[in-house]
Amino acid sequence: MTTLTKTEGEKAPTGPDSFLSVRDLRVRFSTEDGIVKAVDGLSFDVERGKTLGIVGESGSGKSVTNLTVLGLHNPKTTTVEGEILLEGQDLVTTPEKEMEKLRGNKVAMIFQDPLTALSPYYTVGRQIAEPFMKHTGASKKEARDRAVEMLTKVGIPQPRTRVDDYPHQFSGGMRQRAMIAMALVCDPDLLIADEPTTALDVTVQAQILDLLKDLQQEFGSAIIFITHDLGVISDMADDLLVMYSGRAVERGSVREVLREPRHPYTWGLLSSMPRLGGSTSQPLTPIPGSPPSLLNPPSGCPFHPRCTFTDKVSGDRCSTERPTLGDGRAAACHLTAEQKQTIFIDKIQPRLR
Repeated sequence: MTTLTKTEGEKAPTGPDSFLSVRDLRVRFSTEDGIVKAVDGLSFDVERGKTLGIVGESGSGKSVTNLTVLGLHNPKTTTVEGEILLEGQDLVTTPEKEMEKLRGNKVAMIFQDPLTALSPYYTVGRQIAEPFMKHTGASKKEARDRAVEMLTKVGIPQPRTRVDDYPHQFSGGMRQRAMIAMALVCDPDLLIADEPTTALDVTVQAQILDLLKDLQQEFGSAIIFITHDLGVISDMADDLLVMYSGRAVERGSVREVLREPRHPYTWGLLSSMPRLGGSTSQPLTPIPGSPPSLLNPPSGCPFHPRCTFTDKVSGDRCSTERPTLGDGRAAACHLTAEQKQTIFIDKIQPRLR
């Protein structure tokens, strides 16, 4: 059952250029073991022509959030609360038939694994042409010409020949390019890229990122870029949202968050990332423990069982009181601004040099 409620949750600033506004989004799955709180009070905005990066460990709610934006959830086992406003239209309450008109047309998604996302039974060209025919009413010839045009745009060599090839005849990088062509064939206003470069080598990865940036400039699309790779996001995003246990724990411009992070979880992500040119004698510092179960998330701050700075917060606030994420540049943490600055300068920054 899909429902809409007006509850108090984390806030994000809504500007005049906001194309997508997500407000207090909560997504729960019914399972045999109980209710999974996959997304728990999430708010963010995406502006036209801008890229929002969403980072976090596996299971933090990144992909579920964006599948929910597209309405790709089972209504029989999923409860969705909150608002997903696309140019003022609430997608949470939009009927499925109307969502079918939006998917692939106004909103599109590049999935993580093109080998499983593309059907092995149909040619690449047919799979690119199909959404174009559906949403525009184009003829088969017009749709085929459009597919060839899109394959050319994404850098597939000999597009008039390759349009009739099957996915298994494409390399990994070419399949990903074909997925991008399929997502952009109807010039969507919002593009969701779910870890589109995870399975690619670094050379092809750089080509795909450059391609996305070039196509964004051409089409003016807003992009939500989901990844766990902070190196990729630093080159791709304008703004950054850090997620943990289905919640946003830090938000700001990508430059602010990566240069002066304010949340212990973000510190952990940065400290565990190898750095080109860094000291070989400086060991990586992994985050202790494991992400919490979303069936039974911890009380208070969801990160407190793994946080090494809870002793600096008076009383038991970390384990009993949920920190809120304020407006604009913000981090959901009980540490004071002075404590965060001192810890970052004394303990975290030396690891990042």
